[in-house]
Amino acid sequence: MKDKEWGGREAKYVILDPVGYPFKSLYVEYPEVSDLNIFKHYAKEQWFGEAVRKGDYLFDRRMYPDFAFKVVDVEPPNSLIGESTIIMVNAKDEPLPEFKPKVRFSDVVGQEGAKRKCKLIQRLLKGGIDHSIWMPRNVLFYGPSGTGKTMMAKALASEAEVPLIPMKATQLIGEYVGDSARMIHNLYERAEELAPSIVFIDELDAIALDRRYQDIRGDVSETVNALLTEMDGLFERKGVCTIAATNRIEIIDPAVRSRFEEEIEFTLPNKAERKMILEKNIKTFPVPIGKDVELDMVVEKCEGLSGRDIVEKVLKTALHNALLEDRTEVSLKDFELALSRIKKTGSEPPKELFI
Repeated sequence: MKDKEWGGREAKYVILDPVGYPFKSLYVEYPEVSDLNIFKHYAKEQWFGEAVRKGDYLFDRRMYPDFAFKVVDVEPPNSLIGESTIIMVNAKDEPLPEFKPKVRFSDVVGQEGAKRKCKLIQRLLKGGIDHSIWMPRNVLFYGPSGTGKTMMAKALASEAEVPLIPMKATQLIGEYVGDSARMIHNLYERAEELAPSIVFIDELDAIALDRRYQDIRGDVSETVNALLTEMDGLFERKGVCTIAATNRIEIIDPAVRSRFEEEIEFTLPNKAERKMILEKNIKTFPVPIGKDVELDMVVEKCEGLSGRDIVEKVLKTALHNALLEDRTEVSLKDFELALSRIKKTGSEPPKELFI
């Protein structure tokens, strides 16, 4: 239809911008056009006869399926890619993935033992790549959900002034054979380019469950093996610290667990820490708490809850209830309502098990 509409005119030239994939991921491999002449033949072979106009997208169908190039200019407008068409690609500076959080150790309530060990890692990371050879290369954060493992990783990166590359373990599982190994290798290559840096892998138990509890799928096994290759240091990655987090350390495969030089425990907050969490967050309420609220009583009732549960299930529920009823303060009954809805569960099983 476009051929007739545009009169079958052959484009003299087409200028493309590499854009990326339709779905966001920090750890996919982006193509780099190293030889424009070869790329011209490669592009023509798959897009020959394609009707293009400014603003259109052309998708690679071969080496990098679904990678998009945007047509930023075409002459004449609304024409076809033909035998004589010159195809040019604008150089694109693809920023390396990095996340520089602004969380500090002081933002993490409690967890003094974990902080102490993380401050040592911070000191070695901050000393640069030469000093980082003395730091633990692989560290495992473990403890109940909501106790600050992710926040501590962010604080460590922030205090050490190094990039943090966060990822959930399940994101490392590829769709096809070889995908996982390539993603993990690419992840660590980028981390090395940013070094000193931290790779943070959350929910490790989702892929590294003890084999006594499951028959491991082939793609999951490939993911774990590729990760272990990096952790074992077969490819020397100077200045890269891997931190993994799990809620269930007891069900981690011993072969995986043995790779961690340091295991750092995160515990549920004690009475003093629960009070600190409550006071710190109540200060940010848009309305005050009522005089009938006995904070010490709330502290007692929150025993067995994680810091996240206290904020998300107690404070947020109490505040929302007061605001929904158009009251100017959060009363004792709001806290009692929030507390009555809570089920204290302790540690949780993995949310996703690949079997």
